[in-house]
Amino acid sequence: MELMEDLRQTLSVTIDDDKTVAYLQFLKKEEDFSCTVDALLHFLQSEGLKFGIQEDIVRRFVENPKEYFFSKTPIAMGQEPVHGQDGWIRYAFPMDDDNRHKPVETDDGKVDLKDVTKLNNIRRGQIIAELVPPVPGRPGTAVTGEQIPCKSGKEARFKLGKNVVLNPEQTAMYAAIDGLVTRTDKGKLNVFPVYEINGDVDYSTGNIDFVGTVVVRGNVLTGFKITAAGDIRVVGGVEGAELYADGSIEISGGIIGYNKGLVKAGHDVKSSFIQDGNVQAGDDVVVSQSIMHSNIRAGRDVLCNGAKGLIVGGNIQAGERVIARIIGNPMSTTTAIEVGVLPELRNELQELRQQVKEQISNMDKTEKALTLLDQLASMGKLTPDKVAMRSKLSMTKKSNIEELNLMKERMLTIEKALEDTGKARVDVLKMIYGGSKIVIGRYTKYIKEPISRMSFYFSEGDISMSAYI
Repeated sequence: MELMEDLRQTLSVTIDDDKTVAYLQFLKKEEDFSCTVDALLHFLQSEGLKFGIQEDIVRRFVENPKEYFFSKTPIAMGQEPVHGQDGWIRYAFPMDDDNRHKPVETDDGKVDLKDVTKLNNIRRGQIIAELVPPVPGRPGTAVTGEQIPCKSGKEARFKLGKNVVLNPEQTAMYAAIDGLVTRTDKGKLNVFPVYEINGDVDYSTGNIDFVGTVVVRGNVLTGFKITAAGDIRVVGGVEGAELYADGSIEISGGIIGYNKGLVKAGHDVKSSFIQDGNVQAGDDVVVSQSIMHSNIRAGRDVLCNGAKGLIVGGNIQAGERVIARIIGNPMSTTTAIEVGVLPELRNELQELRQQVKEQISNMDKTEKALTLLDQLASMGKLTPDKVAMRSKLSMTKKSNIEELNLMKERMLTIEKALEDTGKARVDVLKMIYGGSKIVIGRYTKYIKEPISRMSFYFSEGDISMSAYI
């Protein structure tokens, strides 16, 4: 016991904050210090070390204490927890998000905006996607012997759209009809039938309103309208027409809008060029050549970084980023670029708050009805129709709870996105000219002189710029 007290006067044990390393050091230099391996081990244990004591270091310490007079020595090593990995969705088809910043380049350096024939066609019963389960974590052990908790991997979830079915285990998704795999707003996966027009959309076809995907092998003329629950693919060009798709819109021949009409997609809009057009996309607007005097709004990014990559005039709004080679021109044409704009998300948040209120009110009614039926059951007064009602209400309660949790998760995601201006930036790959205006959130920067290769982003309460890398 006396030896233990002596050791306490001479040595100290400190444990780092996460309890995975303990250090031994001398409190004072003691030339004639000596002790046995057993005594030192006993001392370490009395100081609370129960796991991972490095016995070889203990032996060296006892054999040659002078070597350790002036240093902190790691004497015990815990085991770090291994955190779980989140589950994910493995797709049987290349989905656009996997390469959304990489338009396909042909051998001569031109950007090919997805040849219209490359469609994700699928047959009924064919697999679309499967869930890869999360990898569980492994708790760690502190040097004090207690368990260090680990984070579990989260389950991935399917977002079910139209004409898809799950297997009984709910781990794989299949097509319920022949058609085209299409991702619509909020990442839902659908299979839509395809309606193909072999020429122009004009007086001979009239307006088109279709529950699936529309493929036009010609042009869409001024004044005509296409509405599609899936995607719209146009091989030719689009004039001052109205195109509305819940999925994506791809236009090989470009848009000349004459300041009329609107091209609006729940997911992406891809076009070779846009001139005097109005375009809105839930996610990205991807243009290989130029955007001239147009009004563009993208929930995520506006990408105009092909070989020409020119944005001149008009108003460009993006939730996150705008990337272009050249913004504006030497004649100082007014060009407004606005990032960090997420009006759709704000509106969705309002709607979700309302839906959550309604859901809680519905759950309350269900709960009251179940309580009443439970009381009847305890008195043995449940008639067969009441038994069926009780079972149905229990199912309703379960699905209501799941829906409520999904809504709350989505609300958290949106709140985080609205707070995070860190992603909002404008990248200029070659030149931005005077007359251009950069807006990030509530802040504005007017460009007076040409600036080459520059990134603009929000930092410390203002718009900052640094060389584009």
